Parts: sequence; structure tokens; C-alpha cells
Amino acid sequence: MNFGLRSVLNQKKALAGLVIIAVLWLMALFAPVVAPGEPGARVGRSHQPPSIEHVMGTTKMGRDVYRQFVWGARSSLSVGFATGIAITVLGTAIGLIAGYVGGRTDAVLDLATNAVLVIPNMPLLILLASFAGTVGPMTIMTIIALTSWPWGARMTRSQTMALRNRDFVTASQMIGEPAWRIIFVEILPNLTTLIGINLVGSIIYAIVAQTTLEYLGFGDPLKVSWGTMLYNAQNSSAIMVGAWWDFGVPALGIAVTGLGLALLNFTFDEIANPQLRSGPALTRWFRLTRARNRELELGR
Repeated sequence: MNFGLRSVLNQKKALAGLVIIAVLWLMALFAPVVAPGEPGARVGRSHQPPSIEHVMGTTKMGRDVYRQFVWGARSSLSVGFATGIAITVLGTAIGLIAGYVGGRTDAVLDLATNAVLVIPNMPLLILLASFAGTVGPMTIMTIIALTSWPWGARMTRSQTMALRNRDFVTASQMIGEPAWRIIFVEILPNLTTLIGINLVGSIIYAIVAQTTLEYLGFGDPLKVSWGTMLYNAQNSSAIMVGAWWDFGVPALGIAVTGLGLALLNFTFDEIANPQLRSGPALTRWFRLTRARNRELELGR
């Protein structure tokens, strides 16, 4: 199903989601300007509450929470988006090949997909991370990407199998178009909405998975991210001592990021399934009906 940038931008939810994500990315990109200084430097007393000097308070080690939040956004957003893209590319490629080629290739790829799909994802991530020990962002990205592609592959495969028997694909095969051109020119553009849904969902999952692994202590404590901020807050008993800002700020950052991505995902869902837009359409219909009835009454 084809959709354009204009279709997305016409949706208020999509605009709101894009603004949220753009603001977070700009904050992370210009972290040296927005929050100058070393995020790991001690700048105040232990668990100092929010004040003019430290707008988001300090950690148990006296580090500025605002500075860590801004710099931590770089790692969390980079890992989340890069991993989401990797998951989407891998799942889409496997789904396209399995769905279009079929036969033994489809059977082998489908078996591999099912084998990874039936394994509980988060326990598998924790198991792999425990074998790797303390892991950096690149290792976390690799672990998440290699264990999270089957869902997108299954969706892409089913849609590709439905499209490969359509008339425009059959016509391309009859005139001798190569398989790669049929896949990329004829089939892939009709999967853009599905790929968009898969991409946004994968980014959300990657951010949550990275945060979970780091919160459990598998991340690199020397790398500042929202997950390591939560890990340090847990180790310093921030909840017990009432230092809500120590864990509340990174949690809010994750929640706001998820909100922005979810708004985009809702838009893709509405484009893929027009029935989801029936609510606003019915509201407009009732409004126009009431206006027409009023005009008829005034005309009498």
C-alpha cells in the first residue's frame, strides 16, 4: 500500500510525534551546547533536590541529573534508532526473499524465523548478555537486532506472498523483468506502510530492551545513558531516600520518546487500515448533519 509524506504530515498525531522526536534528537545532537561539561563530573552534594543551580537535582555521587539526561539521550536514541533500523532491514529482507522465492528457500527461512520466534525474547537477551558480561552499546545493538527480527519477517512474508500473485507482478514476470527489480520496484513500494509500522515498533522495543539490560547491570557503567542512570539510581536507593528526580527524569525521557514514536505508529496504522479513521469521519458526518438540519429549520 503506497503512502506519501503528505499523508503522514496531514495527521495531527504524526506532527506531534515528529515534533517530540525532533526535539529529543536536537537536544542529544547539541548536548555540548545544551548541557556543557562532563556528565560524570561531581558538581554538587549527594541527592540534592531540583534547584536553580541544578534544575533536575543531583545523583548520589553529586552528578548533575540534567547533564546526564541530555548526554544519556545520545546513547539511548542512537542505540534505539540504529537497532530499530537494523531489525527492520533484516526482517524485511528475509520476509521479501521467503515470500517471493517460495519453495525450499521459504521453508528454510520460515523454519529459522519460527525457531527464533518461539524463544522468549527478553530471557534470551538476558541470557546472551550474561554470557557477554558487561557489554557496550554496540554489543547490545547486535544482541537485540539478531533476536528481534522474526516478527517483522513474518508480516513481510505474508504480505509478499499476497502480492506476488497480483496482476502487476505477473505482468512483470511475463515480460522478463529480473527478480530483484520485481521485488524492489513492484512489491517493496506496496509494503512501505507495513515497513513503517515495523520500524517504529522496533525502535520502541530496542529502546526498552536496551534500558532493561542496562538496568539489570549488563551495560557499561562508564557510558551515560538513560538505562545506566536508572541502574545507578537503583544502586543508590534513590526510591528509598525519596530522590524521585534521580530515577524519574530518565524514566520520563523513555516515556516521552515512546509517546512520540507511538503517535507516529498510530498514524501508520490509520493509513494501513482506513477503518481506524472511522471515528473522526463519523464525528464530521454528525456535525455536517446537524448543520444541515439547522439550515432546513431556518429555511422554514
